[in-house]
Amino acid sequence: MRRANNFNMKIVIETSKYSFSKYHKNGSDFDREFLSPIPTIFNYGFIEGSLADDGMEKDVLVIGPRLVQGTVLEVSRTNGVVRFIDDSFEDDKEIIYIGGFFSVPVLCCYFHLYAAFKMMYYLLLKRKLTTCRFKGIILYHKQPKNK
Repeated sequence: MRRANNFNMKIVIETSKYSFSKYHKNGSDFDREFLSPIPTIFNYGFIEGSLADDGMEKDVLVIGPRLVQGTVLEVSRTNGVVRFIDDSFEDDKEIIYIGGFFSVPVLCCYFHLYAAFKMMYYLLLKRKLTTCRFKGIILYHKQPKNK
């Protein structure tokens, strides 16, 4: 697991908070990857120019108000990481908190459900057995207080 360095990072939002569709940026377009039975409870995107263990750009959860797809944020640090296995590969997601409600137990519940859904997705739609598992949350700094 690698923690993001403390320098300005550009975060690109691919999937807006409350969306049932998961998107992936492809050039200047956003392609829908799949439809989830549960809406995302955070904005989801990536750190532009980074490289994660899965060969793609590092995933990021942005906790705060709903942001429009394509929004670019500049941040100097991340607040933690969600440890996750997706399709049998490490697929950790950095956490960025910009305001509003934040609950570690709620995120844990979400990612347990998400891991179960992803295993079904791979089995039924991709026709393969694979591992998807939530491994926990690590906060780098004191947990933000709910407002």
